[in-house]
Amino acid sequence: MNSAHITSSTDEHPVVITRVADSHWHALEDDRTVGRGEATRRPDGRIFLSIDSWHDLVFDRLAGVMLADLPTPLYTVVDEADLDLTSSWERAGFTTRRREWEYVVPTDPRVTGLDSVRPPSGVTIVAAGAAKLGPLRELDRAIRDEVESTVGWQEMPAEVLPRPHGITMPDLPKYAVAAQADQYVGLARVVMITRLPRIGIIAVRAGQQRGGIARALLAHVLGSLHSAGIDTASAEVNESNAAATALFDGIGARRASSSLELIRR
Repeated sequence: MNSAHITSSTDEHPVVITRVADSHWHALEDDRTVGRGEATRRPDGRIFLSIDSWHDLVFDRLAGVMLADLPTPLYTVVDEADLDLTSSWERAGFTTRRREWEYVVPTDPRVTGLDSVRPPSGVTIVAAGAAKLGPLRELDRAIRDEVESTVGWQEMPAEVLPRPHGITMPDLPKYAVAAQADQYVGLARVVMITRLPRIGIIAVRAGQQRGGIARALLAHVLGSLHSAGIDTASAEVNESNAAATALFDGIGARRASSSLELIRR
């Protein structure tokens, strides 16, 4: 693998940047690892970088070598409150592409105001784990096709990734769905990433949007969590998604933090 010898101003020993694998770089100073870099290619083809280093200078040197080794555009995600890390990536030529809000969502329907919400006429909500696999896969493929033909996967949360052709819905029990006539028209997914359940996705077919289905799905999944004794959940929402931000703001969800997706073109 390639190595680059760079002298640090914080020590007399040189810092050696080595690409130890196709997607990993190490920074060594006097045989000590003082920094690591990683490039991750997501299923949508985009490459995301991460760097962990002891000093700003080591960060800059790692970033410089990684950027020279990789094709653009390149991406990274930072906590907006971490000003030092954001500044480090900005020094490397990255700029903000989008902001994503992290919401803390109450589940009590008396707090959210969703206690009186009912599905639109002709629509029924099928609880998580009770949906039929065939129609659910058809809905999943249809929604993914709509995403790809409109906003694109680059606007979706990292958790909601495209999958290889023909592979859908590996975690059927996590999806509640909205059924209309003989087809499924919307879905909601709740996952337990940490102790706080995360609302991973709420999606409705394009032809059935703006009719109250998403709100009914949200009322159902939050109500189910509340019945299970869970007081709050979390959700990530793209700042530019006006419908989603209005939905969560309207039920008393609190914006707890935000992350920035940065890009170097």
